[in-house]
Amino acid sequence: MENASRAALQALELCRISLAGRRVWLFMGSGNNGGDAAALARHLLDAGAQPTVWHTRPLGQYRGACGQHVRMARRCGVSFLPVGRCLAGDGRKGLEWPHIVVDGLLGTGFRGELRPEMLALVRHINTLRREAFVLSLDVPSGLDAASGRPQPEAVRAHATVTFEAAKYGLVLPESVPFVGRLLPLPIGIPLAARRTAPCFARLLSADVLRHLPPFQPQGYKNTYGHVLVVGGAEELCGAAHLAARSALRAGAGLTSALVPCGNGLAVRNGLAEIMVREMPGAVPGEWPSLPSGNLRLQLEAGVRRAQALVIGPGMGRSEAAQALLRALLSCAERPCAVLDADALVLLSREPELLRNLREQDVLTPHPGEAAALLGITSAQVQADRRQALLSLCALTSACVVLKGAGTLIGQQRSQRLRPVCVSPWDVPALAVGGSGDVLAGCMGALLARRAAHPVGATEGDCPVDALTLAAVGVSWHALAGRAVAEQYPTRGNLAHELADALPSVHAAHCRQRTMTGDGSRC
Repeated sequence: MENASRAALQALELCRISLAGRRVWLFMGSGNNGGDAAALARHLLDAGAQPTVWHTRPLGQYRGACGQHVRMARRCGVSFLPVGRCLAGDGRKGLEWPHIVVDGLLGTGFRGELRPEMLALVRHINTLRREAFVLSLDVPSGLDAASGRPQPEAVRAHATVTFEAAKYGLVLPESVPFVGRLLPLPIGIPLAARRTAPCFARLLSADVLRHLPPFQPQGYKNTYGHVLVVGGAEELCGAAHLAARSALRAGAGLTSALVPCGNGLAVRNGLAEIMVREMPGAVPGEWPSLPSGNLRLQLEAGVRRAQALVIGPGMGRSEAAQALLRALLSCAERPCAVLDADALVLLSREPELLRNLREQDVLTPHPGEAAALLGITSAQVQADRRQALLSLCALTSACVVLKGAGTLIGQQRSQRLRPVCVSPWDVPALAVGGSGDVLAGCMGALLARRAAHPVGATEGDCPVDALTLAAVGVSWHALAGRAVAEQYPTRGNLAHELADALPSVHAAHCRQRTMTGDGSRC
């Protein structure tokens, strides 16, 4: 508690908040969060501030460490007043309004909905924020630390100091209006304790791009892998084109598209670098049925020539598409695969195919596709995205990317869930048709590169595991969206522009790392 209060004081300093002579109101709840506020008041007094602690229960009822810090602060001269006087206008007579407000009402233990009296305090703090700087301790009061959602309202802090590590809900897009600037600061929890209770999730940052593979000085096209995109059926040729285009922009040496007869030109769409193979069929634009004959042998031979598959963009949902997916996943020597879009819906219709997936495969469902796989609604997925991801990971050994604002990445390994990766980016430029196809193609290029250039002893080699690879792809894709948004700040960008931005984002990252003296990995 003492360390937490010092971290809170440091947070104010990091926010460049002047303390000398400033009036500070600290709202002290009944738990350990309130004890942090009481301890902080003593440090604020020593820093020359004028702290007043508004307590929510009689001072004699505070016990343990919290009660000890209340008694210490009072002996040092900190003023304590019952919170009822703060809410009553006449009870504040003689007290000038604060420059700084510290929210120490509720912490990580808060569950359910705010009680009426606590809801009134939250609303009062939000009124004070119009003229005062609001700092929340650990979690803004009223915010669920697990979901990042207000219950039903929460303090809208200018900054939140969270102790030792960020709480899961604080990094989700839903929490942004309440958390403000997030400052995770250490409070001395021993390494042994952190190893005993490892983190549930890890927050992605642009630094994950350090795992992008280096260029090979003597490389040629085969050094960078061959991606095979399977899709482009019926009137869905654009999706396959975007996935293939993205694979090329993400550095694949070769990119092919396996499409129904008659759709080759539309999938290529003027990009001569996309090689196209059309599967013969009775109806142009539709997949042929796949008997166990020469056609299946040709399919398996084509699959073995690639280092990675991207299955699903524009694949369609016909019975023939279902048979094709079944044949692809049962190929004895198939490479690793990214399964996206229609392939996920087809998987939901034949769940036993999930057993054919391997640890190095990647599934990239959006909420609707996740709902189909889980047999629930999209609204249920969005209501608890964390639980939806866990349920998806329980279905397969493959890595799962649950797309959306605050994309989540998870994977089950040896009966244990690895730490979930959370994307901090909510990029409106990504919310456009074809954006998911671009992500799938980008991940396909990373898979192919890893297969063509296996991981060696160098730190910059392509990531070995699917979860790290997926984290790189998600981050690269999000940063491409941010780059495109500079040109289209109010949206209006096209999906192919996301693919075309991938090389410049990588180059900018390499320049930044070179400037900071760590550019060798690029």
